[in-house]
Amino acid sequence: MATAAQWVQGARPRTLPAAVAPVLAGSAVAAFDDGEVWWKALLALVVSLALQVAVNYANDYSDGIRGTDDARVGPVRLTATGLAPPAAVKRAAFLAFGVAGVAGLVLAATTAWWLVAVGLVSVLAAWYYTGGSKPYGYLGLGEVMVFVFFGLVAVVGTYYVQVEAWSLDAVAAAVGIGALACAILVANNLRDIPTDREVGKQTLAVRLGDHRTRLLYAGLVGLAAVAVVLVAALTTWWALVGLGFLVLGGRGVAVVLRGATGPGLIPVLQTTGLAELVWAVLVAAPLVLA
Repeated sequence: MATAAQWVQGARPRTLPAAVAPVLAGSAVAAFDDGEVWWKALLALVVSLALQVAVNYANDYSDGIRGTDDARVGPVRLTATGLAPPAAVKRAAFLAFGVAGVAGLVLAATTAWWLVAVGLVSVLAAWYYTGGSKPYGYLGLGEVMVFVFFGLVAVVGTYYVQVEAWSLDAVAAAVGIGALACAILVANNLRDIPTDREVGKQTLAVRLGDHRTRLLYAGLVGLAAVAVVLVAALTTWWALVGLGFLVLGGRGVAVVLRGATGPGLIPVLQTTGLAELVWAVLVAAPLVLA
């Protein structure tokens, strides 16, 4: 059986900034609009973190039983390496889904019951990314899911459960967060193009090819920068300090455009995840202070 440390590695903790960032961004916009409810923000954070862990374990399980992780470069794979039985990894995924579900039900009960439907769709999207007989992650639609659920739904949802209204500034923040969350997946799939192509996994990176995938990564980082400007225009110009995320984002772009491959792209995943978190922190700080 896998050790506790290996289970933690299997949860892929380096991806967790992508779960913290949307809650931070959505809550900061809520604070700017004088509608923050911090205990709801904390519950939204529990939902986001639990869903991220659930997705990671679900992908480990589904890719592992298909054999698509057998030659994968990157974090430890519990199923593919035989460190843990597939059933145990599947249980871990559903346990994390359960934690997200309980926190989500509390938010729905104190906000609006239609949010339960949003939560169910989010769980289904997380599972069928690599699960089921026709996973959409194998059809080049993974980036769409990440942008929608880890960008738009996560940020705007965090804002909504606190303010119980919609706003363009929350949508603008969601675009920035979603773009960087997509960039993480693009870098991951860029690294895996050779192995994914061999097993027939038609990710967007496989469909676009190496060169255009690198340009897509750079474009997503650029879109995140444009989103900072949009947020600043809709709230306070002090939010432009959020462009400081380009210190990390630009580093990732440089590595990708220089042609790094395989293990050379692994640091880009961490750098991009930190860039997303820095984006959220630097944009959130002036909004909260304002």
